[in-house]
Amino acid sequence: MKPPAIGYLRRDISGVAQSWDETQIRSLAERLGYRFTKTVAFSDRTSDPLGRLLDVVSTTEAAAVVTPSLTHLGQDLPDTLLAACDVVTVSPEITHPRRLPALPA
Repeated sequence: MKPPAIGYLRRDISGVAQSWDETQIRSLAERLGYRFTKTVAFSDRTSDPLGRLLDVVSTTEAAAVVTPSLTHLGQDLPDTLLAACDVVTVSPEITHPRRLPALPA
């Protein structure tokens, strides 16, 4: 069975290209062997977008979040998201693998 993946984008960043971004997300997820389940789209007015995205990742048991670019996730790639799943960007096409938290010394 293929691992599930969700798409994520910010409507305010995608703008008129949102439909195209959604198509690119779905295509890449399927090409990489994921079972694409849904796209989550937030705006710049969404409160706690990362927390809400993490809730969706948890609920869907997503192995990956596919996004048009890291810009949609903010300035930096969130460690909390990487602790939960892989993050895949369409442009440039890069898979940022899940990072398990370090064990205490």
